[in-house]
Amino acid sequence: MTDHTPVPPSRGRHGDAEDAHPGRRQDDSHRESSGRHQAPDQPQRLSVWATAQQTGPVQRSGRYTAESVKHPARMLPAIAAHAIATYTQPGDLVLDPMCGIGTTLVEAIHAGRDAIGVEYEPRWSNIADANITHAQQQGAGGRASVVRGDATRLRSLLPAALTGQVALVVTSPPYGPTVHGLVRPGADGVAKFDNAYNDGTDKGNLAYRDLTGLTDGFEQILSGCAVLLRPGGTVVVTARPWRKNGQLVDLPSAVIAAGVRAGLVPTERCVALLAAVRDGRLVARPSFFQLQAVRKARTAGTPLHLITHEDVLIFRRPELPTEVADD
Repeated sequence: MTDHTPVPPSRGRHGDAEDAHPGRRQDDSHRESSGRHQAPDQPQRLSVWATAQQTGPVQRSGRYTAESVKHPARMLPAIAAHAIATYTQPGDLVLDPMCGIGTTLVEAIHAGRDAIGVEYEPRWSNIADANITHAQQQGAGGRASVVRGDATRLRSLLPAALTGQVALVVTSPPYGPTVHGLVRPGADGVAKFDNAYNDGTDKGNLAYRDLTGLTDGFEQILSGCAVLLRPGGTVVVTARPWRKNGQLVDLPSAVIAAGVRAGLVPTERCVALLAAVRDGRLVARPSFFQLQAVRKARTAGTPLHLITHEDVLIFRRPELPTEVADD
């Protein structure tokens, strides 16, 4: 079931040469004063993305609807904006097969790209629709639409006309059925809310699978993306490890393996900071629950540290069918 007719293939509008530079960009574009993600004047190849110079709420303020905060695992807008500025040109088509509230789509159309997203949960796809409308009312120059459905069947959800048309995929896999969400202090302590992808009645979401099931499903999604990508097109996946019963779950490595099995070529492994850089130091922006867990672990003698980054795993669709990962 779809919310909109998908956008047609990009007509390939092009901007200035420096906007089209394939190298990484400096993140002075994420200026605290404006809350916007403008392309910087001089591109530079960097493996560390300074994507949290502003807090998440500041990045989203005025740019996203108030309901957007209810999603339990929102991507930082600056991460999506940096990937889009680095790996696409104006007029290119950007895809997010697990688009949530539409962060990738909003940042794409503000940057003059076209975008299409797929989202399994109706609640989030409706908010993504609202965010797209809000962006267009603010003057975003690109077009975007959201398709509601299961992204493991991506090729059956999207029209065949999009095959080979996507310049960039930006997405992130789920981190389990519940995540930190939001907190509210009360007389009985701190209450957690908005910490689940759905109400628990529909287990079709990948978040309800174990790690093997999650990576198998994500491989199916990446396989569909590989077909939609143009030759040489890019996939950017953000992922981070987490702890379950005290054991580290290495999601980034599982994502890399899934991408290789899907026929994509790993090209880079970068870091998107979740901490600000101030006077040569990192200023962590931990959640309440992360801070609590680290404090408890240190009290018990386990030297845990705050998470200050996400892994950014970058793949490319081969230019030629015979190209393999170790070329």
